[in-house]
Amino acid sequence: MPDMNGALTGKAELTNAIGLHARPSVKLTQLAKSFQSSIELATDAAGPWVDAKSPVKVMRVKAPKGTVLHFAANGPDAEAALSAILGLIEEKFGEE
Repeated sequence: MPDMNGALTGKAELTNAIGLHARPSVKLTQLAKSFQSSIELATDAAGPWVDAKSPVKVMRVKAPKGTVLHFAANGPDAEAALSAILGLIEEKFGEE
């Protein structure tokens, strides 16, 4: 579980047709890497948590449509990072 001291958290439901497959995983990790903050994700608030900047770890999540992804961001730009990532998911990764 990420260090929740000062971490901002948020969640979003995957509503794109295929869920968190290869292309959305890459888009998510590229966006996460553009921020200084540490960003982790999980399919359950209790974990297990994975580094949202790691394409391999994010792809291993294999979350289908309807899954709620939980995020924790900690660092100087955590608020912007969380907002951008949740926005990407809400926009269905630009797929539809």
